[in-house]
Amino acid sequence: PALDELELKAVVDDPDALRRTLLAAGGVPGFRGTMEDRRLDRLGELSARDEVLRVRTFLPAALGTSGGTPRARIAWKGPTRRSPEGYKLRRELEYEVTAGPAALALFEALGYSVTLAIDRFIEVFELAGATLRLEWYPRMDVLFEVEGSPAAIEAAAAATGLPRARFLADDLAEFVARYEARTGRPAVLATAELPGVAQEWNRR
Repeated sequence: PALDELELKAVVDDPDALRRTLLAAGGVPGFRGTMEDRRLDRLGELSARDEVLRVRTFLPAALGTSGGTPRARIAWKGPTRRSPEGYKLRRELEYEVTAGPAALALFEALGYSVTLAIDRFIEVFELAGATLRLEWYPRMDVLFEVEGSPAAIEAAAAATGLPRARFLADDLAEFVARYEARTGRPAVLATAELPGVAQEWNRR
């Protein structure tokens, strides 16, 4: 069944300090490694409706640890809305699949093509009923995502010690725009654009 996904994101200045804070607050570490997103469209029909079709592949930092073997998910997301409480809200359908490349091949056979590639090194935690994710991009601010029920989001956000005003219901594109305006440099979201980034991530 489709689920309503609620989330907030924040820019993180010191991810190491935040990690320590989460662990001290009882955060339970989960997956750690590379998350590859491939967004697809067919003649712009999905973007015209503000919908997303995505194949996401999870590559553990070390096989056998931090999440086991590689895995993948396909997802559809509906138009972006705001919940009454002010959280980012999207309708979502998501399914586990055995292999990301096979899913991409299926969609490409149906006429879809990759329109956006996003690669992140992530660390996932569970805390206060919320799912938390630290995200490092090839060249962009480090982001922190909090997903869950309104109560869980607020409890987890408070546990971080970060100012509540830093948590926003904005899309990734808005964080990118602010990064570029502040630094004067283009953000880079895919490792192919910065060779060597993936190898550096594996040393984290």
